Amino acid sequence: MLFRSAAMKSTALASSIAIAAGQQAGTFQAENHPGLSFTDHGQTVAGKVTIDANWRWTHKTGETTNCYDGNEWDAQLCPDKDTCTQNCVVEGADAEYTETYGVTAEGNKLTLGFVTEGEYSVNIGSRTFLMADDYAYKLFQLKNKEFTYTVDDSNLDCGLNGALYFVQMDADGGKEKYGHAGAQMGLGYCDAQCPRDLKFINGEANVEGWIPSDTDVNAGTGKYGSCCTEIDIWEANKMSMAYTMHSCSTGEQQRCEGVDCGTEDRFSGGCDKNGCDIQPHRLGTHNFFGPGSNYQIDSTKPVTVTTQFITNDGTDHGKLVEVKQLYSQEGRTIEHPSYTVNGKQHNSITDDFCADWVAITKDGTNFLEKGGLDAVEKAIDAGVVLVMSLWDDHATNMLWLDSTYPTDGSQPGSYRGDCSIDSGKPEDVEKDQASATVSFSDIKFGPIGSTTSSAAVV
Repeated sequence: MLFRSAAMKSTALASSIAIAAGQQAGTFQAENHPGLSFTDHGQTVAGKVTIDANWRWTHKTGETTNCYDGNEWDAQLCPDKDTCTQNCVVEGADAEYTETYGVTAEGNKLTLGFVTEGEYSVNIGSRTFLMADDYAYKLFQLKNKEFTYTVDDSNLDCGLNGALYFVQMDADGGKEKYGHAGAQMGLGYCDAQCPRDLKFINGEANVEGWIPSDTDVNAGTGKYGSCCTEIDIWEANKMSMAYTMHSCSTGEQQRCEGVDCGTEDRFSGGCDKNGCDIQPHRLGTHNFFGPGSNYQIDSTKPVTVTTQFITNDGTDHGKLVEVKQLYSQEGRTIEHPSYTVNGKQHNSITDDFCADWVAITKDGTNFLEKGGLDAVEKAIDAGVVLVMSLWDDHATNMLWLDSTYPTDGSQPGSYRGDCSIDSGKPEDVEKDQASATVSFSDIKFGPIGSTTSSAAVV
């Protein structure tokens, strides 16, 4: 997965805390997390969601002066990371979840809007985390379990990505380690792309070496990135879908710098950035997922997705050997067909499949070298955080998901969907699909076989 973080014109707070402490929460707006119920082992849980700190207003303590505005830090408030961290806080949100960020939760359904025009800003996309309570992310230990939800991608066209995935974040967002405001304010994010557009990493402002983006008026990149193992169980618009495993040799969240972030060579860092994916178009099947009744899964209608994390002995303590998906739509259960990969048959992600797939694509994917499913298992054993997001792509226009990429089509597996290689430009997507939404609902987690209804398999 290729990922981008903050997309909002935001502001910042100054604080009187000691430099050794991390950034704190502002006091202008109490944080009120939207409620999102889910089912855990058959029991309904009154969960909550919080928005990533990268989208939040970042301003001087006690004042409305922005520490971060557009895609630049204020030079006086943020001349270096220590001063900036001391001066600046992230602000809470209440009605802003809907009015500013386009995030709406009702019962067991979360809807993310794409472009939201607020009173003081224009917000693009969002990244949200599921919480166990107001101060901690919900940790999922997925081994020998399945995770089910219903997704509606019908309003997402070429260039957009409604994503649901897991990353190995700390439950408190790093609050205990770094002394900052923690999970309550959506801090602590990491993924296998080792994103450097995060405003705060490990309790410090990522201001050093900050370069404003040439293509994104709301983002830039700093000296540091934040890496961890990533489990993408849904990346999709109505044209294409994929699920992907990304391994990191470091496993848990770590701050990276330079070559360790993969800044020059994306394969030189501690994480596998390309990942090992099941994507029907890439594997030569073109009627599996798409808009209309001629596809096995009609993306103009909601679909229920179940991901199973299968162990070698069918127990919670066994070795993770397979990640499998099945889908339910209009009373039918649909499984992936058997794909021929390197002369062998596969319909799920295993280390064997990943070895055969990279032998075909020769795209540099180093999933196995960074630990393969063993690394994914370690993340799962530690507990992973659920992320739900909607975003566009300023790096590659989302062509890696829904078009031909590389665009010359010469590489095996480069065909990824019917979208034009000229599609997905953010300036077009943000204008033409401003009203786009994705919704995730009816999240269920439990033993394999417990979250799915019996239906005819097709």
